[in-house]
Amino acid sequence: MTATAQWQRTEAGYTGVQPDAEWAREVRELAAQRDAVLLAHNYQLPEIQDIADHTGDSLALSRIAADSTASTIVFCGVHFMAETAKILSPGKTVLIPDERAGCSLADSITAEQLREWRGRHPDAVVVSYVNTTAEVKAETDICCTSSNAVEVVRSVPADREVLFCPDQFLGAHVRRMTGRSNMHVWAGECHVHAGINGAELAERAAAEPDAELFVHPECGCATSALYLAGTGAVDDERVKILSTGGMLEAARTSGADSVLVATEVGMLHQLRRAAPDIDFRAVNDRASCRYMKMITPAALLRCLREGADEVRVAERTAQRARASVERMVRIGNPGGGE
Repeated sequence: MTATAQWQRTEAGYTGVQPDAEWAREVRELAAQRDAVLLAHNYQLPEIQDIADHTGDSLALSRIAADSTASTIVFCGVHFMAETAKILSPGKTVLIPDERAGCSLADSITAEQLREWRGRHPDAVVVSYVNTTAEVKAETDICCTSSNAVEVVRSVPADREVLFCPDQFLGAHVRRMTGRSNMHVWAGECHVHAGINGAELAERAAAEPDAELFVHPECGCATSALYLAGTGAVDDERVKILSTGGMLEAARTSGADSVLVATEVGMLHQLRRAAPDIDFRAVNDRASCRYMKMITPAALLRCLREGADEVRVAERTAQRARASVERMVRIGNPGGGE
């Protein structure tokens, strides 16, 4: 074992390893030895994104993993994402560098709560965001991503109630876009996205009148962004409500000199790589997910050396969860994912 591998376990994650050239060499050698594909979510630390074989949103990465010939998937993201990879690749070993990396949005509804909610609306169709646990997906009729949520809800017959969970801001966006009055929205949220508020967005937009606005629909400021556009306070062509994948696509075709980005700050790294001539800045530079940042260089090295932490999903749960994801894919291409 080299000196690089002297990590320490803390509440905030594994520490003690510098992401230097020796670290990068070890990671790649160990990945090859384990026949592992390294996947990194867009919100990961830049050094984790840079060492990965693939970087993207959680569903796109899970689909890449399913198509990969690798026998092991190392998912650098939060726990529900690694679960989704296992659901779509049941015969492969799935590892997450730190199993403590949870998600406030996924934790905002449990399978028991969803069953109780559905019990009060027995004829409703349950639409769940992919940012949910395997157990919740197993109780779901159709999953969705932020890029195809509107399309998924529109696929439900107009006379059927829709139970949409767990994100209240994405749900509000979908209800606004579909005009659906029989859609009930669970009051869950991502604490990071919810913290990017409308007042902050309005202030930044007013201070930078030529900047485009890239706003994730999970954000607390998404409604405010559309309001600003509707009132003429901001040119409506400047306001773009986008999934993470949609942000990357828009960045590559944008003619803007600067873009204000309302989502988790890790996204800036991929945006700057996609369009290096554009000045990308966070609406809220404190919008950092501590769970995403638990996947540290030390955690990744430990994962590859020790085969930790393996993610398992009960077979029956995985079968039912997989069905809800497959129904979504049949309705339409999930595109840019979350």
